[in-house]
Amino acid sequence: MPGHGPTAEELDEEKMAMLRKAFSMFDPGKTGTIEKDRIRVILNTLGANYIKEELETLLQDNDADGTGKLNFDSFVKVVGHFLEEQDEEAMQKELKEAFRLYDKEGNGFIPTSSLKEILGALDDKLTSADLDNIVDEIDEDGSGTVDFDEFMEMMTGD
Repeated sequence: MPGHGPTAEELDEEKMAMLRKAFSMFDPGKTGTIEKDRIRVILNTLGANYIKEELETLLQDNDADGTGKLNFDSFVKVVGHFLEEQDEEAMQKELKEAFRLYDKEGNGFIPTSSLKEILGALDDKLTSADLDNIVDEIDEDGSGTVDFDEFMEMMTGD
């Protein structure tokens, strides 16, 4: 039986919104698929705990054709599987820590250049054009800074 893990219906809307956001962030070309290698990066970004072997098995199950890519439904099955076990508060704490590292003065915001650094560190396949697009989307007011709420919203889709 392929695709263990929750169905899209079982995941609440909030998680689905977060997954859609993560998926589109890592699919800047809007191809409708994400490379399997990026799933690990996304799980790390979301602070999800996973066992490498378990992830490999799930990826294999959800990429029966061996294309090396996952569509959104498969992505939901794989990432959703690990998100189930994950604690909302733990994730918030991790994101706060990451934010605090770059907000050394404690101003409550970081320059978008720091955000690019964080994203670049999370996924080394993102080109600077990808990073610019992501940052433009987040920094709607064009202030050149991102506050913690905007950062959280970007990372969690809340």
